[in-house]
Amino acid sequence: MTFSTLPLPQTMIQTLDALGYKEMTAIQEAALPLILQGDDVIAEAKTGSGKTAAFGIGLLSRLDVKKFRVQSLVLCPTRELADQVAKELRRIARFQHNVKILMLTGGESFGKQLGSLAHQAHIIVGTPGRVLKHLNKESLDLSNLATLVLDEADRMLDMGFIEEIENVLSFVPNERQTLLFSATYDDAIRQISKKIQKDAVSVKTTTSEVKNKIVQEFYETGDKLHTLVNILGTYKPKNVIVFTNTKLQAKELAESLVQNKVDALALHGDLEQYERNDVLVQFANGSCPVLVATDVAARGLDIKELSMVVNYDLPHGFETYTHRIGRTGRAGAEGIAISLYEPYEREKAEEYASDEVALLEASALKSAAAFEMRPEYITLVIEGGKKDKLRAGDILGALTGDVGLKGSDIGKIDIYDRQAYVAIKSSEIDKAEKRLKNTKIKAKKFSVWVL
Repeated sequence: MTFSTLPLPQTMIQTLDALGYKEMTAIQEAALPLILQGDDVIAEAKTGSGKTAAFGIGLLSRLDVKKFRVQSLVLCPTRELADQVAKELRRIARFQHNVKILMLTGGESFGKQLGSLAHQAHIIVGTPGRVLKHLNKESLDLSNLATLVLDEADRMLDMGFIEEIENVLSFVPNERQTLLFSATYDDAIRQISKKIQKDAVSVKTTTSEVKNKIVQEFYETGDKLHTLVNILGTYKPKNVIVFTNTKLQAKELAESLVQNKVDALALHGDLEQYERNDVLVQFANGSCPVLVATDVAARGLDIKELSMVVNYDLPHGFETYTHRIGRTGRAGAEGIAISLYEPYEREKAEEYASDEVALLEASALKSAAAFEMRPEYITLVIEGGKKDKLRAGDILGALTGDVGLKGSDIGKIDIYDRQAYVAIKSSEIDKAEKRLKNTKIKAKKFSVWVL
C-alpha cells in the first residue's frame, strides 16, 4: 500500500515520496490507520522496520503548528536513539513550515536546554531521566500533550526506567493518545500497557517482516583476541561492530586491537557526550572500521550498511543476541554474525546457534599475522557549524576549490551546531588539513584539525 491511501495532507504525501517513502512497510501498513484514527496502539516491530515513520507520520499529521505548545512527547532509552528519531521526524516535518522539534537528553547542557524550552516546541524527543528533570524544574509543560510515544519500550524497562516513566506520566493529561513500540511483547510490556494505555489495539508484524540475510558462525577459542584478528583478516569486512558485555572490556579490547594494527574505537557509558559524538561520527563516515561497544552504548545506532557483527562475549540472553546480529544484513544486503565462546560456554553457544549453524574450531581460521585494518577515510573537524550558517555545500566548495581535492576524495559531511566533521580519503588528509587552515569558507577562516 502507498501512503496516498491514507487520510494525510497532500503536502505530507509529496514530502514522503520525495524522501523515498514509496510503499508502507508492514508495521506502517498495520499501525498507521489505527494511529490516524486516534487509537492507542501497542506495536511489536523489530529495529529497522520503519516504526519511527509509523508513529512520526501519525503525530505530525495531528499537529497544530499555530499552537506553540508541546503536543507530542517521544521517550527513548538512549541519547543515540533520541537523536536518530528527532532527525527522522525533522525530515518528515518538511511538509509543513515552522515545526519545532527539541531533543532533551542527558549528556547535554541543561542550561542550553532551558534556553531552548523558553521558546517552546511542538514535539519533544528525549530520555526519561532528562525529561523528568525538566518537568520537576517546571521548565517543561506537558499540559497540552496530545500524543505520548514510548519507543523501544522493552529496552527502557531493561534499563530500569520504569520509575522515571511513571513519574513523567504524572505530568501528562489523562486524555491523550499513547503509542507503545517494542521489539518484544512479554508480560512486562503488557503490564505497562495496561497502566498507561486505554483499550490499546495490539499490532504485531515481526513474523511478516523480511528476515535479514545473515550468515551465522560460532568459534570455540581459548584466545579470543587472536581469533578475532584472524576473523577480520579472513573476511576483511568494510566495517564491524564488536560487542562486549562490560565497559572495561570494550575499552581494553579497542586498545588491544589498535596494538594489533586494527583501527578501532570503543563506545561505552563512561564517555563524555562530545567523546561519544566523535566516536560515532568516525564509525559512521568510514574513518574507523571497527567499533567495540556495549549493548547499552550501541542501542539506537543506525548504521545502514554494516558488514559484520562479532559477539566477542556471548550475550546474557537470546533477545540480546537477536538484537545484536540484526544490525547487519539490512536492506537486502548479506551480513555476517560471528560469535566467540570459550570451551566452558559451549552449552550457551549451542542454545544461540540454530540447527543449521555449526560450532567451529578457531584453529580452522587462517592466520592473519601480517594483517592490518586501516580506515578508508580520516575525519577533519572544522570549528564551525549550523550556528555559523555553514552548509555542506559551502564546505564541499572550499575543499574542491581552493584546497584542490577531487569530489571523490570527500566522504560524508556531518554538521552540528558548532562543529562540522568531514570524511577525507586517508591519502589526502594532510593536504586537506594544511590548505583548509589557510582557506576561507564563506569569507571566514575556521580552526581545523584532524580527529
